[in-house]
Amino acid sequence: MSTAVPGRSAGLSGERPGEGTGAAGGGRLVMPRGTGWSVRSIGALTVCQATLMVGLGLLITGPARHLWPLTAEDRVNESFAHARTATLTTLSSIASEAGNTPTVIALTLASCLGLILIPRLPMWRQATFLALAVSLQSAVFLVITFAVDRHRPEVHRLDGSLPTSSYTSGHTGAATALYGGLAVLALSRLRGPWRTAVACLLCAVPLLVGLARLYRGMHHPTDVAGGLVNGSMSLLIVGRALLADGRVTALPEPAPPAAGAAQRSPGSTAVIFNPTVTDRAGREALRRVLEHHGHRAPVFVETTADDPGGGQTAGAIRDGATLVVVCGGDGTLRAAAEALAGSDVPLALVPCGTGNLLARNLGLPLAAADALDAALRGTARRVDLGRIEGDGLAPTHFAAMAGAGLDAATMRRANANDRAKSVLGWPTYVLAVLRELRGPRTGVSIRLDGAPALRRTARMVLVGNVGSVQGGVTLLPAARSDDGRLDLLILDPRGITGWLAAVRTLLRPGRTAPAPERYGDEGGAPVEFLTFRRAEFTFDAPLPRELDGDPVACGRHLTVEVGPGALTMLLPAREK
Repeated sequence: MSTAVPGRSAGLSGERPGEGTGAAGGGRLVMPRGTGWSVRSIGALTVCQATLMVGLGLLITGPARHLWPLTAEDRVNESFAHARTATLTTLSSIASEAGNTPTVIALTLASCLGLILIPRLPMWRQATFLALAVSLQSAVFLVITFAVDRHRPEVHRLDGSLPTSSYTSGHTGAATALYGGLAVLALSRLRGPWRTAVACLLCAVPLLVGLARLYRGMHHPTDVAGGLVNGSMSLLIVGRALLADGRVTALPEPAPPAAGAAQRSPGSTAVIFNPTVTDRAGREALRRVLEHHGHRAPVFVETTADDPGGGQTAGAIRDGATLVVVCGGDGTLRAAAEALAGSDVPLALVPCGTGNLLARNLGLPLAAADALDAALRGTARRVDLGRIEGDGLAPTHFAAMAGAGLDAATMRRANANDRAKSVLGWPTYVLAVLRELRGPRTGVSIRLDGAPALRRTARMVLVGNVGSVQGGVTLLPAARSDDGRLDLLILDPRGITGWLAAVRTLLRPGRTAPAPERYGDEGGAPVEFLTFRRAEFTFDAPLPRELDGDPVACGRHLTVEVGPGALTMLLPAREK
């Protein structure tokens, strides 16, 4: 989550020639790290897409052709034919032309050239996304028409006979890929009240094209639905490979600080970034956001495999930095927070990892430039850190969560498959936890705030400075990042009934942690919530352990305590 490319040294730098994944300066396209994997994944998923679409077509024209709703399609086409008027026919011709091959080609070329030539920083990634999505949709469409022979509806057709099969609607598929792709880019590039409106209008175009093709008698309803699915799958496949890292983000407009925001002198700004998740284009976007807010000449320092951010942050503080921007995942943040703990130098968090737990819980946007803009327009606030140590674990801090047992085994399994994480994102953790559910429970002695030890059995103990994890699931409902306490979850379900009770408890809204006077209870519930300032854990057997999603050495002992207000962060102003 936080390691960088081995062999890359840290240092204060501008940009190295040829480094990064974006294009800048002379506009030369530099392919991103992991390009080979992206190309292979796009190719493999496109083959799956074509196989699925052909299979559906053969099903529609074969075994399912006598089943409802396919048997009702002729009546739908006849209804459209009976409803024709001169005005509707003219409007349908205009809508149909929006998905015509020459129109789609011309608009795709014009859009790609605009993305490359108009901005100060050419948007090669966005242009590649749009061109590739339209092209792959067309390629799959051709495969479908060769493999599936479906006659067009038996009504008067307003367009001439086409050489391709009725399944799928090529106009609808091409329009979905083109206008849907433009909608994605509009959502990521535009700002202001027109952003959503423009995206909705673009998304409406493929629907209008599909209706026009039905009205003109050129396709059955399932042909139009197939076109929508084909175009959407192409967008999903290419977008996941090229845009899923959150780097395609609009540059926020400059805005005055929020009411009550602290007046800060920009001073010296250091950006600590993980080069495996932050390319040159992303860094340029961050640089522009910083300049909009008066932070001139920020110094970019990259992390390495040997030093995921702590040494770079400490060096920046020694060099007089008055603001540290951390761009990476939870591991990079933890390393930087360790160096900043107890200082007054504020940290601005730019989430670029897979989990981004602290950013999610603090209400930061997950798009890089948006997150930095929100932080710089916010206020300086003190947040707590957890301090932890144990056998085989030197004293260190964590910012979000630490645990032993099931969650640590899940992190270990998920982090062992970087390819799955790059393709799926946070759902990788869901799949990993399902693989680890049958892990053993163990006995544990827990001493909270000097009280007598509690004896429990557990599959997992989780200590949190914040409460929510990936997917919006809240595991620690009472956890707050600035309340001067840490929260504890003890998970010990037994059998199917126990697991169902645990899931019901974890998903039930309005839960509260038990009061401290209940620490002496015998426990035994599938889920138990406690709070503390200092805790000591002794497990009967060595367990896997993790800090902010990064696996650490297995062990039997942990001591955890809160560091109240140990870290200063720039955060969006709280809503009143």
